[in-house]
Amino acid sequence: MLKTVISSLWMLSGVLLIVSVLLHSPKGDGMGGLASSGGSMFSSARSAEQTLNRISWTLLALFLGLAVVLSAGWLG
Repeated sequence: MLKTVISSLWMLSGVLLIVSVLLHSPKGDGMGGLASSGGSMFSSARSAEQTLNRISWTLLALFLGLAVVLSAGWLG
C-alpha cells in the first residue's frame, strides 16, 4: 500500500517537473508566454522566473528523493 502511494507521488512529481521545466523561458517568452497570456500572477518576469526556479528545484529534490527510496527497497 505504502509503496503504491510513494510510486504515485514519484510519477506525479516527474510529470510536474517536466511541466515546470517547459514553462521556463530561455531568452524570449518560450512556453512561459502561454501561461501569462491572461492576467499576470506575478509582479514582474523576474519574480516569475525565480518562482519557477524554486518550484523546479523542489520538484527535482522530491523526484530524486523518492527515486532513491523506491530503488533502495526500503519499503519492502
